[in-house]
Amino acid sequence: MAKLSQDDLLAQFEEMSLIELSEFVKAFEEKFDVTAAAPAAVVAAGPGAPAAEAEAEQDEFDVILTGAGEKKIQVIKVVRELTSLGLKEAKDLVDGTPKPVLEKVAKDAAEKAAEALKGAGASVEVK
Repeated sequence: MAKLSQDDLLAQFEEMSLIELSEFVKAFEEKFDVTAAAPAAVVAAGPGAPAAEAEAEQDEFDVILTGAGEKKIQVIKVVRELTSLGLKEAKDLVDGTPKPVLEKVAKDAAEKAAEALKGAGASVEVK
């Protein structure tokens, strides 16, 4: 088997859906016993800084689907509108609740997404 260059690998990753890429990362982590966690998550506010200040400055929010409700098909449609997921991936996301629909989005986008999902009958959390 020929060795692939970084450019070849990146080209392959570009063609993958988010779900496929997520599954690849999990398999990679298991195979090589590593974690692909972002090192920036370890960075905290300076020592002695109150937690309230950190929360007040929050500008990125996660929209988490906690339940599909009775109108599951409508919720799947809204999930597809909000993300670039295909039908199967959106259905899997809705079936596997609680799951994040959007991560690290602006407050306005998170509120609009939450309202759209609630309008379709889903239960949603914004963190």
